[in-house]
Amino acid sequence: MHKLGLIIKREYLAKVRNKSFVVMTFLSPILMVGMVLLIAYLTKINDNERQVVGVLNESDYFTNDFVGSEGTSYLHFNSISLEAAKDSAAGLGYVGLLHIPNRANLEELAAQSFFYTKDVPSTNILDKIEGVFEDRLRLNRLQELGVSAQDFATMENRFELKTATFKGQKNLKGINEIKAFIGGAFGYLIMMFIIIYGGFVMRSVIEEKTSRIIEVIISSVKPFHLMLGKIIGTSLAGVTQFAIWIVSASLLMLVAFSIFDIDPSALSATSDITNGMTGEMAPQVPTLDKTMQLYAQELYDIPWAMLLTFFVIYFILGYLIYSSIYAAIGAAVDSETDTQQFIFPIILPLMLAIYVGFFSVFSNPHGPIAVGFSLFPLTSPIVMLMRLPGGIGEGGVPIWQVLTSIILLIVTFVGIVWLAAKIYRVGILMYGKKPTYRELWKWLKY
Repeated sequence: MHKLGLIIKREYLAKVRNKSFVVMTFLSPILMVGMVLLIAYLTKINDNERQVVGVLNESDYFTNDFVGSEGTSYLHFNSISLEAAKDSAAGLGYVGLLHIPNRANLEELAAQSFFYTKDVPSTNILDKIEGVFEDRLRLNRLQELGVSAQDFATMENRFELKTATFKGQKNLKGINEIKAFIGGAFGYLIMMFIIIYGGFVMRSVIEEKTSRIIEVIISSVKPFHLMLGKIIGTSLAGVTQFAIWIVSASLLMLVAFSIFDIDPSALSATSDITNGMTGEMAPQVPTLDKTMQLYAQELYDIPWAMLLTFFVIYFILGYLIYSSIYAAIGAAVDSETDTQQFIFPIILPLMLAIYVGFFSVFSNPHGPIAVGFSLFPLTSPIVMLMRLPGGIGEGGVPIWQVLTSIILLIVTFVGIVWLAAKIYRVGILMYGKKPTYRELWKWLKY
């Protein structure tokens, strides 16, 4: 065990003293904060830029229907020809020109209306214009059937079914998706960490093998201890780097927001919901503010301490499993080029966990697919974290599923380390030959 400690210390110091490691440790938070500031700045510019649409209305309809809103303005042309209006809209840099011709009835008018633009129009602008036409056409068709405008306004009121838990707590739409996205972010961090630092372990083994240093090392150290020391030492270096990133990025973010006077809400889409409301929707703003407070309360009530604790647990177990495989691959090959045939089967479960996890946990976090992938050891570190923001116990992940997934991870780690050690023991001294899956199978039998 004393030699194992020395190997861990050697691998850890070799990583943290590396010039590229030091540079990326302190440069990455600056780049991340800079990217967030750039997004906030561009979002602010985008929100301040108004899109102007020219309207040439030659009919008696839609007189007051096209009203400007936050980010969009409508400029009406009067008593000019279509060609003159198109030239004016293009010359003034408008988004486009909406031409409404004069026709006998609304149906014919709508069918012959055109929206002229220089380039393909944005979906947002088209949706707004088409929404005005749809509302007016619907009203006209119902009036022909004897429905008044007042009755139409009553029918247009959206219905939202009130939901609550059996204990009387109000449910919020989309909160499960938000929680799954938060858990997915943690899972994605684990996946990236495994790929990056697992690759470090593999490259470290390949470098020592090709330089023949490994022959000297294993003369005094068992191959199993050497492999385990590399895995633990590299993981500690990664944890150190990750911790520095979190602390420094958080501090830089707070300083940058205070210096540049940036509102963090500018990065979310929630501000657009309230800012884009005009006319009839204005009275609903207080209700939306209250709803946003409920969402904020739900996010605050997420068991963050529990989530971070299990993030560390699943990260450690998941990393140990995959880094053992990476170490075995590094011992089996002579160069990093030869690893390509073995890398994809390793990354495949991680990618599967991300995609299947999002699809299954978003729609049904307690369904058989979500439960199955959160128990399967090669995908559970990611999928289980997507489910854990909902809590543990009643209404969340059953405690037996969490314990089962952790036990399966531990058992899988022990089994994979045992198998990887067999490959490592044989492959570490093999040179000049590209291994195949068949040969790896033979090494497992030695």
